[in-house]
Amino acid sequence: MPAYPREELEEMVQRWLQANRDAEAAGDWKPMADLYTEGATYGWNYGDRTDFMAVGREEIREIALGYEMEGLDGWEYPYEEIVIDDQKGMVIGFWRQIADATREDGSRYEIAGIGGSWFIYGGNFQWRWQRDWFDFGNAASLFMEMMTADKLSEGMVGRMNRSMKPDLPGYYPQGKAPVNLWEGRS
Repeated sequence: MPAYPREELEEMVQRWLQANRDAEAAGDWKPMADLYTEGATYGWNYGDRTDFMAVGREEIREIALGYEMEGLDGWEYPYEEIVIDDQKGMVIGFWRQIADATREDGSRYEIAGIGGSWFIYGGNFQWRWQRDWFDFGNAASLFMEMMTADKLSEGMVGRMNRSMKPDLPGYYPQGKAPVNLWEGRS
């Protein structure tokens, strides 16, 4: 992995954080795809049997940032900490997942645990590789809590119903994705 000027990576991170804020405000994450190289890959593990992988900027736009984010309007994903390795061209960001719904006591619903993204920079203010992690068990628990309290938005109910269908775009049996979760870092 090539080294990049520290200032360039810091500017990339600022562009990324602003794009996140803009996406949250608009309820549309698709424009963020412009911050990926044409051949970028973006994936995550989804439980004990499934991996998600989007290959190429347009799959990232349509599936990872479009289809996968539908129903999450109003959710916020604040980055709490960013680690930059300019010698490897890597960035790691630790984020939270906070719903727009509130409990009876006024506290917001939030997925417990640590979420994050691991990025590899591809130059020209674009990522070429991204892998996310989040606590699947805590996410499922929060969704059940919200469902029980009748706090799921209409979009979130649609998202959950859609997720129960077989053959979702971008989802593969573990180890069968077109690009392995660990592949393509160098």
